[in-house]
Amino acid sequence: QVRLVESGGGLVQTGGSLRLSCAASGGTFSRYVMGWFRQAPGKEREFVTRITLSSGSTVYADSVKGRFTISRDNAKNTVYLQMNSLKPEDTAIYYCAARTIFTPDYSYWGQGTQVTVSS
Repeated sequence: QVRLVESGGGLVQTGGSLRLSCAASGGTFSRYVMGWFRQAPGKEREFVTRITLSSGSTVYADSVKGRFTISRDNAKNTVYLQMNSLKPEDTAIYYCAARTIFTPDYSYWGQGTQVTVSS
């Protein structure tokens, strides 16, 4: 059973930085895509970024391009989300998710970590 555990959330001021981590276990991840999603209060969950673990190929939502960077450490089965120049509108619960490269649907989700950006 694949398990995803996020960490690294917290409270930061506008313009600050945070790094989230997502540790994966229980699977063989060479053919997986790992993604980050977020959900703000009263809003639907939205895609933030993803990375293909084998190639390192990345995709970002327009709202975070140039500010957020996703990376991976395949030896540790861990994905990171470096968030810089944070804005109040980045406040949300951030979720790590995983899927295989053969399906567009994310099958596995972490419990989420709260990120709060104060103005």
